[in-house]
Amino acid sequence: MSAGIRLEGVGKEFPSRGGAAPFAALAGVDLDVAAGEFVALVGPSGCGKSTLLDLVGGFTRPTSGSITVGGRPITGPGLDRGLVFQQYALLPWRTALANVELGLEATRLPRRQRRAVAREYLELVGLTGAEDRYPHQLSGGMRQRVAIARSLAFDPEVLLMDEPFAALDAQTRETLQGELLRIWDRTGKTVVFITHGIDEAVLLGQRVAVMTARPGRITAVLDVPLPMHRRQGDVRSDPEFARLRHQVWELLQEEAPPVAADAPAERPAEPLREVVGVG
Repeated sequence: MSAGIRLEGVGKEFPSRGGAAPFAALAGVDLDVAAGEFVALVGPSGCGKSTLLDLVGGFTRPTSGSITVGGRPITGPGLDRGLVFQQYALLPWRTALANVELGLEATRLPRRQRRAVAREYLELVGLTGAEDRYPHQLSGGMRQRVAIARSLAFDPEVLLMDEPFAALDAQTRETLQGELLRIWDRTGKTVVFITHGIDEAVLLGQRVAVMTARPGRITAVLDVPLPMHRRQGDVRSDPEFARLRHQVWELLQEEAPPVAADAPAERPAEPLREVVGVG
């Protein structure tokens, strides 16, 4: 099950100290994400990408404009939205299986059913056999797989991902990028994926939405006509990939200095949001 996302004229301001004018993080953001679509969102550091994800997640309300998921206005966090952030925030006293069950506890499924569903999603992310391991016994990539399984287990309509691979080494990051595409292809979820990396945006997204410098707005949305099977190979050597990458780079150059492929996250995730696993 998946649902579309619509942002219309979304703005977000934060109060400033000393009676100064409010700080504008976002201004007039318009974006439509179709049900089952994978959209990558890229932009310069501080442009409001994470703020935008917070709004879609329901953690804060827009100052202006509207946001809907599946045609329903967002009024707060809900089980229709799953979230994955850079920081895994797994509970250290819970096994991988029990961490995945955490998100299911809000669904009031009986314990036996919760455990069966958690096992199914650990299998989906390639962690069969690691169910009884604790977070300290898992690599960074494995911990992020658990976080993804936790967010998928309660069957959200939308998956929101904020720099989920930024803290991983290059090889692990590439592996999980391929795994994420496989999971998306299998589940058909609507995905909004925030990244600083131009390569990552073009590799993963069916479309790439490019944001301006603060106050953030969507300056362009580019189609990425790379078929799934080519994304899973050495797609970076494809001339079309190079053309799209350069196009995104040029758009970012108009607003800010180049965005490094492995730049640090815009801001650290708030552990509570990811532990809860819903948006």
